[in-house]
Amino acid sequence: MAPTSARQQRYRAMNRLIHRSWAWMQRNGAVGPGSRAAERFGSFGEGSIVGFPWSTLYGEAQMHIGQGTLISTWCTLATGYGPDQTTVAPRALVIGDRCVIGLRCGIVAHESITIGDDVWFGQEIYVTDANHGFSDLSVPFGRQLGPHDPVTIGDGTWIGHGAVILPGTNIGKQVVVAAGAVVRGDVPDRCIVAGVPAKVIRTLD
Repeated sequence: MAPTSARQQRYRAMNRLIHRSWAWMQRNGAVGPGSRAAERFGSFGEGSIVGFPWSTLYGEAQMHIGQGTLISTWCTLATGYGPDQTTVAPRALVIGDRCVIGLRCGIVAHESITIGDDVWFGQEIYVTDANHGFSDLSVPFGRQLGPHDPVTIGDGTWIGHGAVILPGTNIGKQVVVAAGAVVRGDVPDRCIVAGVPAKVIRTLD
């Protein structure tokens, strides 16, 4: 085997240093019980963690995280339209015990999003209780705010990769939401929903 050149040695050393530094930042930058960042939350349960880095995180005072819940890296957790809003409900976002929120998920609450216990999200799932309006055609839709409509997700539910949960959705317990589904309205307990818009395709007896 050819001897390692000085340039290769420098590359290997720098590569190792960067990887070790990144692992250190992820480990020490995460939000966990007892950290100053956790104290900004309305409540933050034992054994829970919000991975570092995140995409967006603000309005923590209106967030309540249960025990043993894992929120992965690059997620968005937000309450209200901006960090300085003072009219957000005190329990705008509630996530229960033993939940798993996958990579790059976005949960944006303006009035009320309640996620039960043992709910597992895949990756890149978006949940919101408000949307843009489109009633006034003289105003760009991005500048029109739609009504707030609470969202609930029942205990034991599994939500697949890339699903979107729209305002006014009430998902029951032990529900499977298929990957890529767009869900709005009431979903009964113990069923599988899929499609755009999502429909019940199977009941779990």
